[in-house]
Amino acid sequence: MTSPSTGAGWVRTRLRAAPGPAALAALLAFVSVLLATALPRALDRGADQALRSFLGSAGPAAGSLHVRADVKSGPQTPQGLDSTLEVLRSRIASAAFATAPDGPVHGTTGNKPRPLSNPELTRPADEIDPTLQLLFLPEARSHARLVAGRWPDGGSADGPVPVAMSQSAADTLGAKLGTVLRARPDVSGQLNAEIVGLYTADDPDGVYWTGLLCPTRACHPVGPGWATSALVGPDALERIGPWGSGAVDFWRIPVDTGALRADRLSATADDVASYVAGPTASALARDTGRADLRITSELPRLFKEARERRQAAAPLAAIGPAGLAGVALVVFCLAAALTAARREAELRLLRARGGSRAGIVRRVLAENAVTVLPAALLGALLPLVLLPTPRILPALCAAGAVTLALLAALPVRAFVLVSPERGPAPRRRLVAELLVLAATVAAVLQVRRRGVAPAGADLDPLLIAAPLLLALSGGLLLARLLPVLVGALSRVAGRRPGLIGFLGLARAARGAGGRARPPVLPLIALLAAVTTGGFGATVLSSVESARTTVARADVGGDARVSAPPWATVPRGFVEAAGALPGVRTSLGLWMDHEAFVFGTDRGFAQTTVIVADPRRYAELARVVGRGQIDPGPLSGPDAGADAPVPALFSRELDGQSPDGVYRLRLGNGEELRARSAGVVKGSPALSGDARAIVVLPAGPVTARIAATAGATHWFALGSVGEDRLKALMEASAPAGTADRYLVRTSGGAVEALASDPLQSSAERLFWASLAGAAGFAVLAVLLTLARTGPDRAALLARLRTMGLRPRQGVALIVAESLPQAVVAAVGGAGVAACAVLLLGPAVDLSTLVGSDVPVGVRFAAAPVLTQALGLAASVAAAVLVEAAVSGRRQITTELRAGDRP
Repeated sequence: MTSPSTGAGWVRTRLRAAPGPAALAALLAFVSVLLATALPRALDRGADQALRSFLGSAGPAAGSLHVRADVKSGPQTPQGLDSTLEVLRSRIASAAFATAPDGPVHGTTGNKPRPLSNPELTRPADEIDPTLQLLFLPEARSHARLVAGRWPDGGSADGPVPVAMSQSAADTLGAKLGTVLRARPDVSGQLNAEIVGLYTADDPDGVYWTGLLCPTRACHPVGPGWATSALVGPDALERIGPWGSGAVDFWRIPVDTGALRADRLSATADDVASYVAGPTASALARDTGRADLRITSELPRLFKEARERRQAAAPLAAIGPAGLAGVALVVFCLAAALTAARREAELRLLRARGGSRAGIVRRVLAENAVTVLPAALLGALLPLVLLPTPRILPALCAAGAVTLALLAALPVRAFVLVSPERGPAPRRRLVAELLVLAATVAAVLQVRRRGVAPAGADLDPLLIAAPLLLALSGGLLLARLLPVLVGALSRVAGRRPGLIGFLGLARAARGAGGRARPPVLPLIALLAAVTTGGFGATVLSSVESARTTVARADVGGDARVSAPPWATVPRGFVEAAGALPGVRTSLGLWMDHEAFVFGTDRGFAQTTVIVADPRRYAELARVVGRGQIDPGPLSGPDAGADAPVPALFSRELDGQSPDGVYRLRLGNGEELRARSAGVVKGSPALSGDARAIVVLPAGPVTARIAATAGATHWFALGSVGEDRLKALMEASAPAGTADRYLVRTSGGAVEALASDPLQSSAERLFWASLAGAAGFAVLAVLLTLARTGPDRAALLARLRTMGLRPRQGVALIVAESLPQAVVAAVGGAGVAACAVLLLGPAVDLSTLVGSDVPVGVRFAAAPVLTQALGLAASVAAAVLVEAAVSGRRQITTELRAGDRP
């Protein structure tokens, strides 16, 4: 029995005798291993993409190592800068990160810019001098194009410093080629610079020019004054220090964030930290001969935030795959149990004829391996080719684990069948159910105590499996209740005319083939799929709802247009935008941040004054959920030009005047008296609630101060597209000014929040896992139907001889099979609701939302019912197809049994 040739012949015979089950086993192995291999690789790809996107959004300056060293007195040469750069490059070549393709940027700059006294240069209205900083960039000529003059070099030691300025900066400042820029004198004496060349950067916003003081255009780094940098030649290096109150050599090493991997983030973070403050930093200072070498970077902080984001999103992203794994494992066990039950007589006969248990198990294992291993190999190979990632071990481990489970399921069940009984089965079942219940209670308590995603904690399998454990406990409970419930229904159906309903429900209550109870595993598979799907869908629904709330609060409504300072929104735009399709509420308001209120305890206080239509403002505040007001006190008739205007004051201002009347001075100098008519906390037009505000009604205020008639902001509620508003602004605003108006919509804000690859990857993974879990759940039902097919066909054949019509036979199959699906759908919806109520308050959605939101998931019936009804419909369709296709064929085969060919 144990010889290889005999075993191989037995395996061939078995496979030829049952090609259908062998093909189904191979298909199950292929799909299962395919999913098991693909999920880790999809997780890796999503994590890497999220990490690179997060670091890329911080900008090239934040993703670089910034090396600086003070310039000492003495000769300065470009070769000294280059030699230090070579030391830095040689050290980084062996680091856990690489330099970005754009390469390092190095040079020398002054410590601070100098004000220029040239009267012909452009100055803001308050006459602030423009400032200039001298900058040496050895490789600037390969990143810019000379448009006039020459590149700076030469020049006498006591003459002006030759410099090259960007054409854009020169045009802004009013400088020309040959202009001598005179710095304000200080202890260094009178210093001048002559513009000998004008250049244009190849990519003004590129990485090369990042982190420098406006070398490609004039800008406002601090305050309203203009500032820019000008390039000097190598022979003017020693003149940068006197001009800039000292000079500093710098090297910016951009890290190639596009090559970083999430699984190696810890090692990369440790390596970068060693450059910032560690042994590598000390070694570089020694090797370069610069004792004062300083290295700074934002990367350690960014790496920490990226790790925290990944840890916070990992449990929520793993709920779907955990549910899929649980349902798949149940299907494996069910397939093994049904196959072993079909071959129970054969296996017991082999045992009775002297076969050892080990020999029987080896032969079953060999038969299983012939079908499983080739399919598993193909299922593992496809994701490795189609989803390339640097890391292969997790995918191979997952594929190996699933393959091992598929290989071992049937041999283990066969070993149990040919082994002697070891005690009462009901007692063993009760002990197992109590263990499952204890694990469920522990998981729920841990989630309520620590949360689904504890801050700074790694993935906890117990917390992730909490929804699945709830589903398993619910499935075991329903398995005990199902015979009672369906039995009661069958008794009710027995009192009514007709046989089909009673017979189908009776068979469902006692199990096909006369079992004492229906099979538990299909019910658990259905319940697990509905529960994990309902819980995960509720989480994602809460994420979408929270994004909408955050976006509305950030925008101040569904749409917002803000005018530039001291300007107003075009009146034609306000009217046309309010008439756009989808706009429910249109509100133009006037807002002044430079107002003062007099009559407070401290005499006066700066405040923000908002002038708006009270009723529309109240509607906007109600929908946004910030700064709600009662419009009644502000909506009364105007009492006259001398009467105080009714107003709502924030709490820190209200109640400080004995008679409730205050004097308001607006930013344009005009004044009016306001009478307190209530208290307001916050405003939908402002972020946060800490700012002191005063809300005034538009009618009375506009009658007194005409300047408030124009709207500085426009808000709207309803469905309105950002592109449509921008096009309308282009048509309404004066020529060339449309881009000065800020146009935002809540829809655009939601898209921005949802564009994070970390969130998108988690959502895609959940829906893919849910589809797989639903497929496995339907497969569990089909396997059960296929196993009970011969018994059901024999019954239908006998009933056909007594006059049962084919349509009634299909109805009988449906009546027998659907109760389990209906109970699983209803029970799964109930367990999913319990999971949301028990686990939801501990779920922090901030990472998936993209903004800080209150902890907790609110229960919503729609996502749970959608998952339950969807799976119930899928199972019903599968039952109907199976009944219509295979049921009639099996009945015909049974009726023709014994016919001669």
